[in-house]
Amino acid sequence: MEILVLLKQTFDTEAKVTVKDGRILDDDVTLVINPYDEYAVEEALRIREAVGGTVTVVSVGAERVDEALRRALAMGADEAVAITPPENADAVVVASLLAAWAKGKNFDLILAGNVSVDTGAGQTALRVAELLGLPHVAAALKVEIGGGTATVHRDAEGDTEVVSVPLPALITAQQGLNEPRYPSVPGIMKAKRKQIARIAAADLGADTTPRTAVTSVYQAEQNRLNRMISGTPEEQARELVRLLRTEAKVV
Repeated sequence: MEILVLLKQTFDTEAKVTVKDGRILDDDVTLVINPYDEYAVEEALRIREAVGGTVTVVSVGAERVDEALRRALAMGADEAVAITPPENADAVVVASLLAAWAKGKNFDLILAGNVSVDTGAGQTALRVAELLGLPHVAAALKVEIGGGTATVHRDAEGDTEVVSVPLPALITAQQGLNEPRYPSVPGIMKAKRKQIARIAAADLGADTTPRTAVTSVYQAEQNRLNRMISGTPEEQARELVRLLRTEAKVV
């Protein structure tokens, strides 16, 4: 089975985000595989181990994205591809580039993260599916492959829905799908020797016109103070309602 994983590089979730002059500074920030995409990589490796085949990871990003791709290779992916984006590429452009690269290639399954932890938009992978004309299932908690079909147990607003789709298809991974493995030392050494194919956006002939633009970036102000309410439960309830009405003005 030929499996493709769409991968994004994001800030480490423990990283401190600093904004200066309307720009997010990332020079000294640790960047990692988007955690939801890491679930997708792990699931691809497990499927390959069960039924055979290859796992290819592809990402849109500047040279630094190679760090995330090499981690995926160290986990066990077979090949890695990086696409250099134009400036100001938004989700529409990224999806167009990924779809243009994947079009015509015989992948049986495409996996991606349900959302990215930086923007949380959850739209890039589904746009790729639409551009490639593939069925897609979001927020997978369990994936079973057999007989040319993927049976997916998906998160549905706190419940679980079971969906079957014919392959090829695109599936996005939800937290809880699996527990990603740590790269082994041999895997890390092997990944260092592998070549990452680098492709320019202009070579793909995709539409690279962004549909959105970032007009401003600013640090959120933290001006809320916690207030403890004392008294009996009845007194606390009455005081909470009074504060919501007179200070918060939400009731």
